[in-house]
Amino acid sequence: MSLSTGFPSYVEQNFKPSSSLTESMISEDFIRADSMFGAVVVGIGTAGGVRIRDLLAPLPGSPAERITVKGFISRRSLDLQQGVAKISLEEAVSREDIQVAFICTENASHEDSIRTFLQAGKHVCVEYPMTMNYKAAVELYSLAQEKGLILHEEHIELLTEEYNQLKREVKGKTLMEGTLHFTGGPLKPGFGFLAFSGIARLTWLVDLFGELSVTAATMEEDSGNSYSKLTAKLLTSDNRHLTWIEERGPGLPRAKNISFQFDSCTLTQIPPAPRGTVGLFMQDLIHFSAKLIGEVSPEENQREKIRILHCLEVAGKIQSLCQK
Repeated sequence: MSLSTGFPSYVEQNFKPSSSLTESMISEDFIRADSMFGAVVVGIGTAGGVRIRDLLAPLPGSPAERITVKGFISRRSLDLQQGVAKISLEEAVSREDIQVAFICTENASHEDSIRTFLQAGKHVCVEYPMTMNYKAAVELYSLAQEKGLILHEEHIELLTEEYNQLKREVKGKTLMEGTLHFTGGPLKPGFGFLAFSGIARLTWLVDLFGELSVTAATMEEDSGNSYSKLTAKLLTSDNRHLTWIEERGPGLPRAKNISFQFDSCTLTQIPPAPRGTVGLFMQDLIHFSAKLIGEVSPEENQREKIRILHCLEVAGKIQSLCQK
């Protein structure tokens, strides 16, 4: 099945940079009064804290108002977080007033957490990557479908103003070849192989240029100095070459460098864009909430699922090549 390079999400349709906040809001009668969901946030790092913040103060008039936070789960001994109490995993999966789990933990634990909550009959919103292998993701999607639940993988990198400006610049142009080189600091344990921890960049390439195949991949590592560099050679469906480099080490700035050569021009910088009026995690929360109340079409959900599984499959192939 071919991938659509578009991302016609609920969020993109309602939060375009040119629109004012008022224009972007949803009318009050859009949301059914009986569609309320209690939520638990799993993991209280930066993302978990932002999730609690947004759940406590959702965008007025948006579907996000249908979710209320009931507690958080953490391995640490913590007091109230923004007024929200800690609860146990056992309590979260058994409580009837909790229907949704937001998983904000290290990547290595995503798969087990998703499975636990889906088996308990809870909808799940998880940070990327959903899993660190393609087969497990297929199984989890099947489990969600079997139980009639929403399994949503967050991809805020597709919601940034800079990305959407880049996407507008790329639209209608014919790619000849290109490179996306990401640099950043070392990752903490639990984030997994670079093709998975950096899957946001791979998602950019897939969303911009469609299905990709892997022709070669190498990994340079200096564990003593916490340095690693992944270089993957990719091919579009019309045989255009792309190179994805994911490089991490002490002192490396967090940056994305591009060189996309088209038939008409070359892009060597991501176009500047003003900061959006709605936060990225709030946009994602609204998109997820819209899924919960049935305001995202089955066709769009299927397009997202195809893209996510394709990226995980490509990441897995890259890892296999690097480990040979």
